[in-house]
Amino acid sequence: MGRRSIDFPAWLADRAQHVEAVLDQLLPPASEIPCRLHEAMRYAVLGGGKRVRAALVYAAGEAALPAGVAASAQEMALDHAAAAVELIHAYSLVHDDLPCMDDDALRRGQPTVHVKYDEATAMLAGDGLQPLAFELLGLMPIAPALIVQATQLLARSAGSLGMVGGQAIDCESVGLTLTAEQLRQMHSMKTGAMLEASVLLGGIVAGAGSAQRQGLEAYASAVGLAFQVVDDILDVTADTATLGKTAGKDAAGNKPTYVSILGMDGSRELLKELHAQAHAAILPLGPPAAHLACIADYIVGRDH
Repeated sequence: MGRRSIDFPAWLADRAQHVEAVLDQLLPPASEIPCRLHEAMRYAVLGGGKRVRAALVYAAGEAALPAGVAASAQEMALDHAAAAVELIHAYSLVHDDLPCMDDDALRRGQPTVHVKYDEATAMLAGDGLQPLAFELLGLMPIAPALIVQATQLLARSAGSLGMVGGQAIDCESVGLTLTAEQLRQMHSMKTGAMLEASVLLGGIVAGAGSAQRQGLEAYASAVGLAFQVVDDILDVTADTATLGKTAGKDAAGNKPTYVSILGMDGSRELLKELHAQAHAAILPLGPPAAHLACIADYIVGRDH
């Protein structure tokens, strides 16, 4: 893949800065009525986060875009798709942090939205971010059929068969002993679905063919699960300052995790397997998939 010749940290920082500017432009200004709501929405989205989901959109777009294609329309569409997944992610974090859910006071090293503002404003901020994501997909300058595909994908991934459903299972599983397969299903919905959607949205926007989509799907499935395995490891091994959120919440809340079920060694062995699967999946895509390979390395490397 030629990853050694790629300055991946610079690329990732550039993509994060770029999507931050896109989000800043597309979010309603805080001066627009209702001002407090718009201020809370902007607070929830801007000024933090690794933007891994946005990076996956851009990297998948690079991997699938045919060589020599004039990509200005696709670039704008990728911006909208990347912004959309970040908006859905931000909304989910705002709601997850509420007292009725995880009841967390810190996110990205800052007070959570309900602490900064209040619970009602936090709930409404999340409610406002979600439809804005779908509005952005509808404005993508690509074929209408691709917009429909992208919209259906994001809706399914964020809904009861994806992220929201996984969160529901998570809430119902507190204090229970899950099998490794049950835990995999929960996390493939709660965390994996939106990471997978990020990859596949990039492919849809770029007009990926069926063979490319198969590779992207297999990669996305492995990376999505790896992300959660690393999160479970870090909840045990990292401190609050490093995480930017309260450390040890899973154990304190008696939540089932990969570490609690497989142990630390078993979790790290699973992580190695998923890392290898991700690389194998995109090998047929060749050099254009180099940034996808780097993102897989980056996600797994968070464990170190």
